Amino acid sequence: MAADEPTILATSGGWKQGKWIDLEFGPLIHFAIELAGVSGRAPRLCYVGTAGGDQRFFNARVSEAGQHAGVEVSHLNLFGMPPTNDLDGFVGSHDVVWVNGGSVANLLAVWQVHELGPVMHRAWQAGVVLGGVSAGSICWHVGGPTDSFGPDLRIVTNGLAFLPYGNGVHYDSEAQRRPTVHAGVADATLPLTYCTDDGAGLLYRGTTLAEVVTERKNGLGYRVELDSASGKAVESVLDTRLLRY
Repeated sequence: MAADEPTILATSGGWKQGKWIDLEFGPLIHFAIELAGVSGRAPRLCYVGTAGGDQRFFNARVSEAGQHAGVEVSHLNLFGMPPTNDLDGFVGSHDVVWVNGGSVANLLAVWQVHELGPVMHRAWQAGVVLGGVSAGSICWHVGGPTDSFGPDLRIVTNGLAFLPYGNGVHYDSEAQRRPTVHAGVADATLPLTYCTDDGAGLLYRGTTLAEVVTERKNGLGYRVELDSASGKAVESVLDTRLLRY
């Protein structure tokens, strides 16, 4: 099974504290799996932890969360080497790719070395749902603010650009995020930019924003664009649907 059209779920969430285990899939990850349209077998999720350095202890937590949810989890580790010479086959054999947070600058650099961008693009076009949180959200866009270089945010603009927009994450929980997005849009470092509060996600069908969803009651999505008359960034709140899983 595959999504009906190229699908990306770019988020500022996805995980929740487990009741019986350390970590569980939150509603956003369950939604990504639902988008893949799997039936008659366990969904297959490819977890990518490049932005955090492929930490094996966290891989184990993700595998346990997958087992708890009835999902087959595989790990695309790039440290110290990829798991196979056939990355297209590996990634394409899954229903969902979930990219975790961390350093988006490091993620993009390592992916470039291993030519993973074209692999992800082919999987996306074939109906594998691409998703992720934080760095795993920014990477699919043109770019966005990041703390990859230090506590003062900088804007990366070398994202994969499957989606021709900027992306702002953790919009309500980190004070520098909103003003950095606004400044980047105002000076044209970033194009039209979509942002998410913690717990919210942007669903793209093809390259069109189809819906904003949230696993948290107060989580919202935003559109930030340049007003040509004033030369300033203008922000609007987007309709957001609460997920229930």
